[in-house]
Amino acid sequence: MSRINGFVGRRDFLKLASVLSIAVTAFGPSIWSKEQAAIADIHPDNSNPVNPNEAIKRLLDGNQRFVHQKRQYPDQSLERLQLVAKAQYPFASILGCADSRVPAEIIFDRGLGDLFVVRVAGNVVSDTIIGSLEYSTSVLGSQLIMILGHRQCGAVAEAIKSEPLPGRIGLITEGIKPSLARAKLTTGDTIQDAVIANIQYQAEKLQESSTILAKFISEGKLKIVGACYDIETGKVTVIS
Repeated sequence: MSRINGFVGRRDFLKLASVLSIAVTAFGPSIWSKEQAAIADIHPDNSNPVNPNEAIKRLLDGNQRFVHQKRQYPDQSLERLQLVAKAQYPFASILGCADSRVPAEIIFDRGLGDLFVVRVAGNVVSDTIIGSLEYSTSVLGSQLIMILGHRQCGAVAEAIKSEPLPGRIGLITEGIKPSLARAKLTTGDTIQDAVIANIQYQAEKLQESSTILAKFISEGKLKIVGACYDIETGKVTVIS
């Protein structure tokens, strides 16, 4: 399998993912050990990775700068633009809500090539989301995935209502509803309690649905954390 700058080539990774998906569908658990063996060949070979704890620190430090209006606007120069045009090595991956008020690079005061951001309403985990985050971890070398929800999330509020929705909007709320049964009334705000429950549920679902990510976690090369953004104060809080 070819490697570029120490990482598995994108084309080879996508071919491997496709083959594994077809094989698992066709033959089921009987080929599980073969799949795991194949996964062992797609570990990124990054000589200087950013470990998960340092990645969290960078994100929260940047968020503090944002909250206190002391942004440094790092990695946004022309030189940085030209550098990351050659290759990208994001130090963290973010699964965030598609809400227009929660732009990850701004609220974490980061720049070009720093974050691999995937956004969908309700920060709901799906097969395509999983594939994207497997890519950022296996190919690009990111060792942190943050599931970033936010206060006053409209998708969560709609899931609570449990009313019919037009078009395919209901697909989003259906992905949130399983989390509602586990919501704990701790904040005095029903929607906020549900937002937290959804973040935790999606984080667990991501880990449980991906052999690739689970393997990195078991090796101490990946951490998945939940976090909640306050759209009124700008503060991000990590959720245990």
